[in-house]
Amino acid sequence: MAKDNKIEAFKCCPIDYGFKRIGGKYKGRILYYLYEAKVLRYGELSRAVADITTKMLTQSLKELEADGLINREMFPVVPPKVEYSITDRGRKLIPFIKELMEWSLEQMKTENISPIFFSKPQSQ
Repeated sequence: MAKDNKIEAFKCCPIDYGFKRIGGKYKGRILYYLYEAKVLRYGELSRAVADITTKMLTQSLKELEADGLINREMFPVVPPKVEYSITDRGRKLIPFIKELMEWSLEQMKTENISPIFFSKPQSQ
């Protein structure tokens, strides 16, 4: 009997699934900044995640939006105005992100690695 490919396509390790949504260098920080500031515009996010390229920020925001972790609201004005905010689904990840940060700080301390903290974004 042949396997049902539809069912197979939806089987996935829950850990892989979670890290696919927030993995990478920037997504966790973007979510955390949106959680802290409530609403940020593209430029504010770009300044908050200072070491990110325009291409990576755009890609990360699109992926986070597609995964339902952030909202993107576009206003019909000139110049264009776009605001980003965290969704309830994204907000549920914040305790995990905070715990990961605490764990990382402990590990960095044992390895004598100095943490770098980026400035907290301010919503206008």
